[in-house]
Amino acid sequence: MELPPLDQLVRDLEEEFRGGARGKRVAELLSAYSRSSEDWRPYCFFDGAKYTRNLVERNDRFELLILGWGAGQESPIHNHEGQDCWMGVLSGEVEEVRYPAPSQVRPGPLRPSERKVFERGDVAFIRDEIALHLVRSGRPANHAVSLHLYASPYDECDCYCPDTGAVTRRKLIYFSVRGRILVPEVSS
Repeated sequence: MELPPLDQLVRDLEEEFRGGARGKRVAELLSAYSRSSEDWRPYCFFDGAKYTRNLVERNDRFELLILGWGAGQESPIHNHEGQDCWMGVLSGEVEEVRYPAPSQVRPGPLRPSERKVFERGDVAFIRDEIALHLVRSGRPANHAVSLHLYASPYDECDCYCPDTGAVTRRKLIYFSVRGRILVPEVSS
């Protein structure tokens, strides 16, 4: 029985990471899926206040998320906790703005070192030794959707103030898990 494309991607990534390979083949898998598949749509949600992190798969070897970028929404400048990170564009345009690597950050304003806009099917790669970055919709008036793969799951990361370079630790949360929106618990 043939699997839906998103489930097949997860299975292919499991096989790829089982072998320890984390390079060109991963980017090829993400690009092929991003160019040709639409079955991600039930797993992507948008929020008027902030971009959303929608979990597709999390295991010991990797974490796969679909991020929904509303018009004008962007991530903070952040690191990746020493993990390899791939980003494929599923819909719209996504802009990546790179900043100096964490080891090069000094007190004072952070200056962008590079900007790239990615379209559907494009795949970007980053890790902490390369740079910090922020990600946002490539067209401020439009929505975008991206697929993010982290070589190992992590629950917190460092966020950097663009004006001072100050670091703040941030807990990462999911907006949904496998298409089910998470409702914050109400405290009594």
